[in-house]
Amino acid sequence: MEISSHLQGILDTLPIKPGCYIMKNAAGTIIYVGKAINLKNRVRSYFHADASHDNKTRRLVRDITHIEWIVVGSELEALILEMNLIKRHRPKYNIRLKDDKRYPYIKVHWNEAFPHVTVTRMMSEDGGRYFGPYTSAWAVYQTLDVLRRIFPYLTCDREITGLDKRSCLYHDIKLCSAPCVGVIDQAGYRQMISDLMEFLAGHSDEIITRLQADMTNAAEELRFEKAAALRDRLRAVQSIVERQKVVFSSDYLDSDVLAMARSDGEACVQIFFIRGGKLIGREYFILEGTEETTDAQVMTQFVQQFYAEAATIPDQMMLPHQIEEAQIVSQWLRTKRGGKKVKMLVPKSGQPQELVQMASENAAETLQALRSQWQADTHKQELALAELQSALGLKQPPNRMECYDVSHTQGVATVGAMVVFEQGVPAKKMYRKFNIDSTSIGAPDDFASMEEMLTRRFKRWQAATESAGQVGSKPDESFSFLPDLIIIDGGKGQLSRAVKVLEQYGLYERVPVVGLAKREEEIFFPYRSEPLLLPRHSQGLYLVQRIRDEAHRYGITAHRARRTRQGMASRLDSIPGIGPARRKKLLLHFGSVERIMAASLDEIAQVEGMTRASAESVKAHLD
Repeated sequence: MEISSHLQGILDTLPIKPGCYIMKNAAGTIIYVGKAINLKNRVRSYFHADASHDNKTRRLVRDITHIEWIVVGSELEALILEMNLIKRHRPKYNIRLKDDKRYPYIKVHWNEAFPHVTVTRMMSEDGGRYFGPYTSAWAVYQTLDVLRRIFPYLTCDREITGLDKRSCLYHDIKLCSAPCVGVIDQAGYRQMISDLMEFLAGHSDEIITRLQADMTNAAEELRFEKAAALRDRLRAVQSIVERQKVVFSSDYLDSDVLAMARSDGEACVQIFFIRGGKLIGREYFILEGTEETTDAQVMTQFVQQFYAEAATIPDQMMLPHQIEEAQIVSQWLRTKRGGKKVKMLVPKSGQPQELVQMASENAAETLQALRSQWQADTHKQELALAELQSALGLKQPPNRMECYDVSHTQGVATVGAMVVFEQGVPAKKMYRKFNIDSTSIGAPDDFASMEEMLTRRFKRWQAATESAGQVGSKPDESFSFLPDLIIIDGGKGQLSRAVKVLEQYGLYERVPVVGLAKREEEIFFPYRSEPLLLPRHSQGLYLVQRIRDEAHRYGITAHRARRTRQGMASRLDSIPGIGPARRKKLLLHFGSVERIMAASLDEIAQVEGMTRASAESVKAHLD
């Protein structure tokens, strides 16, 4: 292939050192991250006329317009840097975990004197103990609901002295051990939380043994209420343990069993967690970008990305096949475990091999079920887009739709919201907000605010178009593409301003635009008096309502944030109709903005110099 002079210059200056390379497209977006022991040889190999290159690699090479690199000291450092870059940028051509949100963890605040137990999506070095990640937040809360009945941990924010006169309702219903009133002391409470952590880690034998001993001792000392509580806890633990499948003897290495199923560029990895010889749980994870890659490459990327986030790493991993760069990955896992070795086993027979096979079958069933769900959702989206194309008379399905809304309070802290849907689903990375200067347009004026927002949006499109192809230019994808349909949240007035802007930029014939009125969900067209009413139960109407509601939600959130940043005093200063004299009298009368907020409409209207209308303006702004 022909290489541009810009890329050739980069290839000629690559260092012969280990590191990571970062490939970008014409928009400046990172599309691939890789690592190499020798950056010069590895990166140049992409541009050789090599028949062994698969179609995915050829597509990648065609998209590359710029390459950056970072030199590191070793292959292990390159591995760690590559993982961090993939996690941060989620490049199009890399294999990556499908969900870009953070997975939930159970966190035990062990650094506290009386530890709480919470759910978090962020691990940090703060003295807490973490368990996970889990794929479902719902499953996490279900787990905690069960755990709290066995280990009744604190959920309140009381300062625990043991001297409170009475406990809360949770103690009465046996969901709190009540250290606040001294029912349990600090040592006893921390032992209970320690048991909870051991239980989560899958090590229940020692808990059962100790609970049995403590129950016996309490009974011998005639502390029958204590003995009964321990008996109930013991039974609850045993009930759960009995449902856990025993697969090995209790002295077998703690293991994770991994297996995979693949279909149409996606892969499902199933993990079985074996602790103390018991199968204590399982999770599945979906990876994307796996087309035209080997099973070994996919499993390698999963091991790296999953265990970079995992709260614990087991003694052993059972794999369906050997992964790539097993030695360096094993070295990295060892550093993650504080120097303890991780055994990577590919079982060929016996129960270990049967477990891998079982995990593989589970992965295949899970992927099939998910694909059926995705196909059903995709069918609805395709139907909605087809309905809109037909109903609105569009030349093509509106695969990219943009919706605009304006939010403010009495013309103050005005924010314009732009949300983008692609293929019928939100493209949240494309959302943008516009802070509108009300003083420049005259407040409150929704029509002028809409016009300003759209003017700024298409001015950015124009700039991106003019700079396309220039070296170093990084156009914002939110603005560099034209939508297939614009939806304006409002009626004829807002729509007319949108048409004015499109005509100004010569886009009226290229970009369809409609207005959506809230009351009857009427769709207005430019230069037409009669609105369109979509069928009440059509997928097209549901999609239009969803994008309108999303624009409203996004705009309201941005408006509230801006209003909060302005501060309480500035909010009072900028209320329409409240000048310096009225502001002074209000503050003298009530003493603070907080008291003005708490006052009734009648109380505000009775202040000297105020009218009913000005009082309503104050309430509307501060409410």
